[in-house]
Amino acid sequence: MKLLIIDDFNEVRNSLKKLLFPIPGLEITGEAKDAAEAIDKIKKLEPNLVILDISLPDGNGLDVLKEIKKIRPGIKVILLTNFATEQFRQKGFELGADYFFDKSTEFEKVFDVVTLLTSFR
Repeated sequence: MKLLIIDDFNEVRNSLKKLLFPIPGLEITGEAKDAAEAIDKIKKLEPNLVILDISLPDGNGLDVLKEIKKIRPGIKVILLTNFATEQFRQKGFELGADYFFDKSTEFEKVFDVVTLLTSFR
């Protein structure tokens, strides 16, 4: 399974790579720090899975989610954000997110979900 990590903070991207690196069958194919780079890498790298932040410096992660689903409808998307309100959660699922986690309280849940998704590939 090919993963793209989209988050504007280098520390978060590095923490995710460190957390997910040991998962068998997972290839972290790239990372992006803003919306424009994210869309470009979705097209070029063709990942099966994306971890996406809602807050990006040049756009909204929910807009990126809409675009991702247009480009690759079958892609799995995990929203991982500090904006874990019910409103954002609901909107994320409406736009096609498969999972939604709060960065500050549910960060480690990403490992379990990615392990599960990778085992089905």
